[in-house]
Amino acid sequence: MERLMPHQVLTEAFKLVSTDRATVHGEPKENHENIARLWDAYLHGVDHVTAHDVANMMELLKVARRKSGTINIDDYIDGAGHAAIAYECVKK
Repeated sequence: MERLMPHQVLTEAFKLVSTDRATVHGEPKENHENIARLWDAYLHGVDHVTAHDVANMMELLKVARRKSGTINIDDYIDGAGHAAIAYECVKK
């Protein structure tokens, strides 16, 4: 993997947020409201967040993106990856 200088990381981040990400992920506010609703429901009654919870919530983030954006295979692949990580966390 190429090593980037901090200013290069910021330049790449700027490029990502300056493009039409709304087409892929949905409008940012709507997408984050979807994430908030899913996470709020998931965390209802949770006193302590575990690694398993985080992996599940990351999968919910991908579900929220699927709901408000266009079909993006990465959201499905990443979601499956987070499900596998959640399984590993709960298994140990």
